[in-house]
Amino acid sequence: MKKQRFSLNKLKKIPKNQLLIGGLAGILLLVIAIPVDKKEKVQQDQMQELTQGQSSYEDTGDYGKRLERKLEQVLEQMEGVGNVEVMITLKDQGEHVVEKDDTRSSQDISEEDGTVKRTTAERQHQEQTIYAQGNSGEPFVSKEMTPKVEGVLVVAEGGENAKTAKNISDAVLALFPVEVHKIKVVKMN
Repeated sequence: MKKQRFSLNKLKKIPKNQLLIGGLAGILLLVIAIPVDKKEKVQQDQMQELTQGQSSYEDTGDYGKRLERKLEQVLEQMEGVGNVEVMITLKDQGEHVVEKDDTRSSQDISEEDGTVKRTTAERQHQEQTIYAQGNSGEPFVSKEMTPKVEGVLVVAEGGENAKTAKNISDAVLALFPVEVHKIKVVKMN
């Protein structure tokens, strides 16, 4: 029990402002430590989303095949179309926009020496890629753009009917940003 009184007595002798500073320092350390754990969890979640996103568009052929299947399913539901096969060509393979830290600085210096006036302009531009997990991780992708559709071929049982072919072309135009001459509808054998 004497040790407790000794500790309490010793504690009572410490000035209140030092106790307050010590308490605030402890709270500050807690505040600093807590967000680090959350930040790491957020980075891990973002990395997981990034790798899932990359696998979904990594193979352009799979993306094109998925578009073809969806379009076939929709067109088969239209009146007069019947069975359908679709081929979609892609213009590119999509694009991943990587986040960059952009630093710019400029400096203009004017000197006058008697009758001679000199002006010097200095401009600096520096870009640095931001990585998801420090410098050893994957680059942080801020935007992912899907491949662009270049052309669509539709082979349909009802493709010989002009009205049905027009309806198919209109549906494809509504779904994809392609030019009319890059859509072809033909009759299936």
